[in-house]
Amino acid sequence: MIMKILAVCGFGVGSSMVLKMTLDKVVRELGVDATVENTDISSAKATLADVYFTSFELKPDLEASTDKPIYAIKRYMNKDEVEAAMNDYLATRKDA
Repeated sequence: MIMKILAVCGFGVGSSMVLKMTLDKVVRELGVDATVENTDISSAKATLADVYFTSFELKPDLEASTDKPIYAIKRYMNKDEVEAAMNDYLATRKDA
C-alpha cells in the first residue's frame, strides 16, 4: 500500500512546497513507496494521510484534528533533519 505524506504550512504554497521537495528526496533515497503532497493547514485537517510534517507552530493545531503521527520540522531544506523524522516514523509504523 502506498503511504500518503502531507507537508503542511499556513497557506499551502511556499514553505510546504520546500518541505515537500525535501520529503520527496528523502522518500526516494530511502526507497519508501509514498506520495508526498503539500497543502495548507485547513485542508490538512480535512485530509487523511499516514503522516504529517509541519512546523512547530502548526503542530498543535493539527494534533487536534488527527490521531496520525505529526512531525514538526525546524529547517525544511535540511535533508538530515527530515530524514531523521521519517526514519523515526518508519520505525514506529505498525505495518512495517
